[in-house]
Amino acid sequence: MYCNRDRNPVTRQVFSAAVMSCVLLAAGVGAHADEQELWKREKLTGDWGGARTALAEKGVDVGINYIGETFSVLSGGLKRGTTYEGLLAVQVDTNLYKLVGWTGATTHVEVFQIHNVNNRNAADFAGSLADPSNIDALRATRLYTAWFQQEFAPFGSIRIGQFAADEFFASTTALGLINGTFGWPTVMDANLPSGGPADPLATPGARLQINPSDRVSLLAAVFSGDPAGKNCFDNDPQVCNRHGTTFSFSGGAFWIGEAQYRVNQEKDAKGLAAAYKLGAWYHTGSFADQRFGFDGAGGVVSLAVLPDHPLNRRGNWGVYGVVDQMLWRKPQSSVSIFARGGAAPSDRNLVSWYVDGGIGVKGLIPGRADDILTIGIAHSHISEDAAALDRDTLALNGRLYPIRSGETVFELSYLLHIAPWWLLQPDIQYIVRPGGNVPDPNDPTHTVGDALVVGARSIVTF
Repeated sequence: MYCNRDRNPVTRQVFSAAVMSCVLLAAGVGAHADEQELWKREKLTGDWGGARTALAEKGVDVGINYIGETFSVLSGGLKRGTTYEGLLAVQVDTNLYKLVGWTGATTHVEVFQIHNVNNRNAADFAGSLADPSNIDALRATRLYTAWFQQEFAPFGSIRIGQFAADEFFASTTALGLINGTFGWPTVMDANLPSGGPADPLATPGARLQINPSDRVSLLAAVFSGDPAGKNCFDNDPQVCNRHGTTFSFSGGAFWIGEAQYRVNQEKDAKGLAAAYKLGAWYHTGSFADQRFGFDGAGGVVSLAVLPDHPLNRRGNWGVYGVVDQMLWRKPQSSVSIFARGGAAPSDRNLVSWYVDGGIGVKGLIPGRADDILTIGIAHSHISEDAAALDRDTLALNGRLYPIRSGETVFELSYLLHIAPWWLLQPDIQYIVRPGGNVPDPNDPTHTVGDALVVGARSIVTF
């Protein structure tokens, strides 16, 4: 490695972050004479002289994780460029039975420290609906989750507090990908107020889980309708709720329910693991029509003529399904596939249907049993009403204007287990029609070009 005096602030800050990571690693190596022990430990900083074990025996578990990543848009998108993003997550989990003798009770608190270069994220360069990075967020130190859960094993559990809806509409295989749509899908993120209860905007809620059998689970939850809080309007929701302490109870209520059938989920299971899920959601808030509004006389007109008032629809809803199926397994390797799909009404949603799918291969390279190769593709279909608005705009302007259709994401990612506490993840994405085929703000005569996004992520558990 060598150092050059690059005057580009992005390059300089990325290089500084890399140097800091190297310093931390070197410090860890220098602090312990037995280097072999360092590379085998579960966490970089070890047992803290026995303090971690002592806390765990009393029911307190402290976790510290750092994700650092660099992404570059090499072609297409809104602009070419490189950014560095980092997320420090500190979480404290308590087992209240060990701590105070309360059977089945647990708590969880997690705080984020989010940072990036020049307040630019990967999505700012790509211009896509599906964020290239699932840690993209505004610079801030924020409370993410804080909840209490009571288990009634094996019958179910109740959770209450501030948390996200990430256990719904989820695929285990898809978690090997970095693009945000493979976690909280675009059909939810683009349609719900402030993106819904999802990273980094968790919100107050309650969740009930009932387990009729060891294979079947029924989940139902209700969340505050808008994580950003009151009077956010056209502002960035993350600015309105910058530190995660708004504890919003505004914007109606977001209800979601899911039925799950799961088999062979245990780590030592002999058969092929599988999970099948069906879900539905309903939001009680108001949603602006994608095509129409009201003029000054109260008549319904196209939004293309800039009406005086929006036409708001009462309520919103959708349905979805998830398939996660292992196809083949051996002691040191396995192959799994996933598929998800969801739909929502066209008149009040930007994305009317969504589908994704892919394959995950664990232990592809002999001798590297923990590495995972994941390939995914996701398509977000722009609603017919939103596309009709584009046709209205085209007819009124009398000049070329693109008609939105949909956005498709291709991703290839490889997760390398360097040590139990250190993961590296090179990643490449190709996003077709970022934004769904929208005008390029830098040149409105053209649409935003297909974006080639290349990057790498480092995950360290301290």
